[in-house]
Amino acid sequence: MRIALISDAWAPQVNGVVRTLTTTVAQLRARGMAVETITPDQFPGVPCPTYPEIRLAIRPGRALAERLAGFRPDAVHIATEGPLGWAARRWCLLHDQPFTTSFHTRFPDYLALRTRLPSDWFWPPVRRFHAPAERVFVASAALAEELAKRGLSRTHRWSRGVDNSVFSPDGPWPEGLADLPRPLLLYVGRVAVEKNIAAFLALDRPGTKIVVGDGPARPTLAQRFPEARFMGALRGAALAAMYRAADLLVFPSLTDTFGLVMAEAMACGTPVAAFPVAGPLEVVDPGVTGILHADLDQAIEQALQLDRSAVAHAAKRFDWVRCTDQFVAGLAVRSEVSGMAQGNHVRRA
Repeated sequence: MRIALISDAWAPQVNGVVRTLTTTVAQLRARGMAVETITPDQFPGVPCPTYPEIRLAIRPGRALAERLAGFRPDAVHIATEGPLGWAARRWCLLHDQPFTTSFHTRFPDYLALRTRLPSDWFWPPVRRFHAPAERVFVASAALAEELAKRGLSRTHRWSRGVDNSVFSPDGPWPEGLADLPRPLLLYVGRVAVEKNIAAFLALDRPGTKIVVGDGPARPTLAQRFPEARFMGALRGAALAAMYRAADLLVFPSLTDTFGLVMAEAMACGTPVAAFPVAGPLEVVDPGVTGILHADLDQAIEQALQLDRSAVAHAAKRFDWVRCTDQFVAGLAVRSEVSGMAQGNHVRRA
């Protein structure tokens, strides 16, 4: 199978979306599939406002069209709603190419937090983007239900996995943490307003709060919470070592669609404390791998009592092979889409 994957999110960005996509591409290629990735590093670009590490492709339509036409994909998957995503969507509609999309990020909620405008105002373009897709890939049943209420009912479950050769209970710890007061309470992820990190850092609890990640809110949070340790972004073995050393991962986000860092922490034996919202409800097995509570302080208190060996054992369900099976099963392959026109018929947006 020849698969074209288009994404505005790609390396060197460090986030769960990029890790998911790059791992999936590697899995597909290992199965002998031809995968053409069309990503922002291949085009002239500008920094995204408030997300400078994200590069937005400038006027990519013609070059993208040439790439897709030359590759002649059996299936097209559009992972993001940025300039590349819209250009790929336009090409697919023009050439009657069936395609699938992913809903990774609640952009309407993020924009609402930044503008103080209702999130409902930002949903129409998101709905328009995904509406012509044969299927919209979602990470959880809760997200599928939410999108159905927004008029996007053709969804397909695509979960997430963990590289257990990297994220496991066995391995080194980082240097320099031995003298810090316990428990070590860890946050991992983008340091931005939508992640609700202040709800964690403002808690009056014993121990040490550690923030791993970077983003526009870091200077403000570091000034407001000088007792917290801001470590910057980590990845791979260094990130796994930090998970192992921590007594708990605190996941305060209310807007994430999944939260891959929770699965990674659990694979290292580290339990999770989070709010009972869509992402954590999908990832955490309450009372086994973490605690979900409307009072984050109570979630932390209870999660610190969980058995780390049981956490690591339960986390084995996050498997990239199974996730890649789900991805392939959801693709819209040109020859298999029933009722597809054979001539010059053009599907409308």
